[in-house]
Amino acid sequence: MGFADLLNEVGGFGRFQMIHVTLLSIPGLLMASQNLLNNFTAGVPEHHCRIPNITAAMNESTVALLRAFIPLDSSMTLSKCSRYTDTQWHLITDKLSQRNATELQTEACADGWTYDKTQFISSIVSEWDLVCTLRPLKQMSQTIYMGGVLTGAIIFGGLSDRFGRKAILIWSYFQLAVLGTLTALSPSYVVYCIFRFLTGMSVSGVILNGVSLKVEWIPTKTRTLVGTISSFFFTFGQMILAGVAYSLKDWRKIHVAVCLPFLVFFFYSWWFSESARWLVLNGRSEEALKHLHHVAKINGKPEMAEKITLEVLESHMQKEIQSSKNIYTALDLLKTPTMRKISMCLMVVWFSTSFAYYGLAMDLQKFGVNIYLMQIIFGAVDFPAKLVALLMLSFLGRRLTQDMQITRTALAVIGKGFTSASFTCIYLFTGELYPTVIRQTGMGFVSTMARIGSMAAPAVLILDEILPALPSVVYGGSAVLAGFIAFLLPETLNIPLPDTIEDVEENRQKKNQSLQEQRPSESLVLQDIKQGGGTYEENSTLTETPMLIK
Repeated sequence: MGFADLLNEVGGFGRFQMIHVTLLSIPGLLMASQNLLNNFTAGVPEHHCRIPNITAAMNESTVALLRAFIPLDSSMTLSKCSRYTDTQWHLITDKLSQRNATELQTEACADGWTYDKTQFISSIVSEWDLVCTLRPLKQMSQTIYMGGVLTGAIIFGGLSDRFGRKAILIWSYFQLAVLGTLTALSPSYVVYCIFRFLTGMSVSGVILNGVSLKVEWIPTKTRTLVGTISSFFFTFGQMILAGVAYSLKDWRKIHVAVCLPFLVFFFYSWWFSESARWLVLNGRSEEALKHLHHVAKINGKPEMAEKITLEVLESHMQKEIQSSKNIYTALDLLKTPTMRKISMCLMVVWFSTSFAYYGLAMDLQKFGVNIYLMQIIFGAVDFPAKLVALLMLSFLGRRLTQDMQITRTALAVIGKGFTSASFTCIYLFTGELYPTVIRQTGMGFVSTMARIGSMAAPAVLILDEILPALPSVVYGGSAVLAGFIAFLLPETLNIPLPDTIEDVEENRQKKNQSLQEQRPSESLVLQDIKQGGGTYEENSTLTETPMLIK
């Protein structure tokens, strides 16, 4: 008997769980906007050197004049980073002389740049001229943001195990709403990066605590379905981002549009029920009991409020309460054999998933297709991919589902869909593998590898200068490795959530013991068959070992 049995007694997946999961999932509509925002707020518009008194107002006649001031690059378009030191009027009409134009002396854009405002009215690139020699600062802003997400995973993961999932989630909503909106007022690139870093921290707080509050109030049998459906909010959010970015095309307005709504989430989040599991394990059983009674009434089981007393609750979780007297840190994730194996494997899988996902999903301009259309396509492909993931999670388990990352190198769009499905699996899988007493610390610990992966992904793109296919090989190779590593993790399909580290270790010991007991029985059966001189078919009716029945 455990907490999972109490959940079933108060209604299983009832009205409370439906409301609870829905309210926790709605912010996911804008979480995709936070992670993929750089595609639009840091979009690189078409640009060339500013030529005073000529490029201020672009039309057909002035475009023709630009040939006298700006050389052509290898793709026969106006150079983005250089201009002629002396005006070459003859290049406007003399096409033959253009062949020798590369020999003319050029210089950097001393008067700045002129940006085309068709695709982006304003971005941080055009705002602070993050082009040419300053182009690496564009990717740096995303790396700094992901550094904030990483820091938040470490800090908020530990804090929520100590102070509760609800309290940290509420604070994360508030921090994201306020600091994310203030980002739109950034007067400089440095201030912008500081705000993005702090916003990234809050994003981790929202994701990690939202996942835990869902998992810890959901019965075992419905975790897979709920986890997958919840991830569709994130998927649909990618398409919403494309619509918001297309309608505004101004990086400051986009920031306000995707961050200010978190104030609404902040206000209604006070309704959430704190994890009863966490409350009991932190010596607050009376509060946990009140939450259980509240859930029972909402689920139409008011009679259970009388039957489930404090003694009943504590008797169901007696072993967990004894274990909760210990103080757990990130080091406990590596102390015991099974926990160490789980943590090491999850670190590889999280890194690879994020590394490949953001390698494909960031910098959509590299595909040469309309960036807003590409964002919609990348979002839409997640729906069929996640439906496939749902079927695999429900019938084949978590480990085999994680291995489908191998196919991600086949095609960018299909690959992105599979990585998104892989994210759906790994969030659910990690929450099921780690015990309640250290679940948030574990989620924060392994998800830091995802943030390292997302920080490293943009840097790999420079390898295309050596070989165009090399970035894809690196992303795909990492994914293949993680697919094999995932097979080393224990399966969690239809298994109750562990509450203590001892539960995790005992489950592993029981599995090993079961295998050891199974092998002698197989040997005895084979020996009996051999001694009897009969065949397998002749003797199978007389022996009812698990292996023969199977």
